[in-house]
Amino acid sequence: MTSMNSISRRGLGLAVAGAAIAFATASFAEDVRTIKIATAAESKPLSWGAIGVEPQGYEPDVLKAINGKLPQYKFVMEGAADIAQETGLATGKYDIATGGYYRAPAREKQFLIPEAPIGASLIKIYSRKDSGIKEMKDLVGKKIVPVTAGGGIYKFATAWQEQNPNYKIEITASSAGIPYPDRLKEVENGKYDALVLPSNLGEQTVIDQQKLNVQASEPVAINNTFVLIHRSEENKALADGIDKALKELKADGTLAKLSQKWFGEDITTYMK
Repeated sequence: MTSMNSISRRGLGLAVAGAAIAFATASFAEDVRTIKIATAAESKPLSWGAIGVEPQGYEPDVLKAINGKLPQYKFVMEGAADIAQETGLATGKYDIATGGYYRAPAREKQFLIPEAPIGASLIKIYSRKDSGIKEMKDLVGKKIVPVTAGGGIYKFATAWQEQNPNYKIEITASSAGIPYPDRLKEVENGKYDALVLPSNLGEQTVIDQQKLNVQASEPVAINNTFVLIHRSEENKALADGIDKALKELKADGTLAKLSQKWFGEDITTYMK
């Protein structure tokens, strides 16, 4: 064999090998499915970051940890208002939505929800400092900020009313996506007497930064929070994978570590 033929054959072999590697890489890239996720846009430290801005907070960090355990997916996150999240999830614009969501019959019917929670929230009552409001029974005769129809707070308030029939509180449902900072201002200016919300949405940060004459009560309830997934056959495997990943992240202490980082306490102790 001549030296020239030997070089030519080696060159051909390298070219074939290179083509095989390129084909394998392309095939792997095609196997990785992009998952579009809507996160809360104005709920620091739970999650914040508008469209075009990398989301930050507890839930985005947990989602990154989940993605690390599910390399067959590429998670792409963007911030979105509450109403846009659930609407986008229902239509399939988003595959996943996170934003401190509770389980509710309507959501369980509409979306896929992994068994394992992503976190836990403490429900508190926000009212003016001179209101005298400290617990749910103090809301009798008060004007309460409307809550999301079928949402976790609506479910909680309805259940509390059933368990406490001697205290009649007026809870109205609404689908209006008004940001929490604006709702807190409405409490301060007297439009409403109280706002009932989970405390992990950044309310205290807003109160402190804007020096609002609003205070938070002690927790009136504790609830697990969950990942919501667009219901489709394709997403059943995604839901199972997320469920498994969340259980592993709780067991190995990752969720506790991220909770301490963002909330200053270990919320996993409240996760049932």
